[in-house]
Amino acid sequence: MIKREKVTLEGVPETLLWPLWNRAAEARHPDTLLADPRAVEILDAIDYPFEARFGKPDATHALRAVGFDLEVRRFLGEHPDGTVVALGEGLETQFHRVDNGTVRWLAVDLPESIKCRQRFMPDTDRHKNFACSALDFRWLDEVDASRGVFITAAGLLYYFEEADVARLIGACADRFRGSEMMFDTVPRWLSRRTLRGLNRTKTYRVPPMPWGIDGNELLRIKSFHENVVELREVGFPNGRGLFFGVIAPWLERLPILRDKRPAMVVVRFKP
Repeated sequence: MIKREKVTLEGVPETLLWPLWNRAAEARHPDTLLADPRAVEILDAIDYPFEARFGKPDATHALRAVGFDLEVRRFLGEHPDGTVVALGEGLETQFHRVDNGTVRWLAVDLPESIKCRQRFMPDTDRHKNFACSALDFRWLDEVDASRGVFITAAGLLYYFEEADVARLIGACADRFRGSEMMFDTVPRWLSRRTLRGLNRTKTYRVPPMPWGIDGNELLRIKSFHENVVELREVGFPNGRGLFFGVIAPWLERLPILRDKRPAMVVVRFKP
């Protein structure tokens, strides 16, 4: 019997286990939308009450991962040996899904999160873990920008105040001219719910998400810094089943409801 490793995290760092749970569940599906065998291996190696904490798995994080993967692959098609900087990387296994054999990868997260990540995805010649907050700009000095940079922040920015989101985007826009940054957002109603207290299950409360922004406000992100010259929303791919395969795509056609759901965004910085 394989001995599993205990993982003990609290607050925002604990959220790295939630998308792992959902991605691994999707990867196990015979008709999966996300081939992610590394996520399954890591999940099976961890001693943690996933279902008790997060409930039954759903497709939300897997569909987000598919959307991010498409954009990273697009970048690598143009910059095969470029650098991907993954902020708030947690136990995301994207490197293993999109690795083309030449990409350079910098995973940035809080020290306790990186300590966990190192156990399952240690440093290699092209994959490096760096322990610091995304708002601690020491990580900028670790990036080789000579062959192109693509910055991701999946499941991260809404845990910051808007002023800090603007400061982070501005720092990237200043340092990595001509690059792109991709992140996801939550609507204002969901942000307010988490600030009041949102229980996912009887034993798990979602951490507060101070930054919420509705779909009809997304262009305002361009005002965060003068070097943000373009903003493009990326649609969530269709899933399976009644909700993710039928209802969710239909809701995308209704502007009022579309503005009140999570979004994925790519911003481009001035050359």
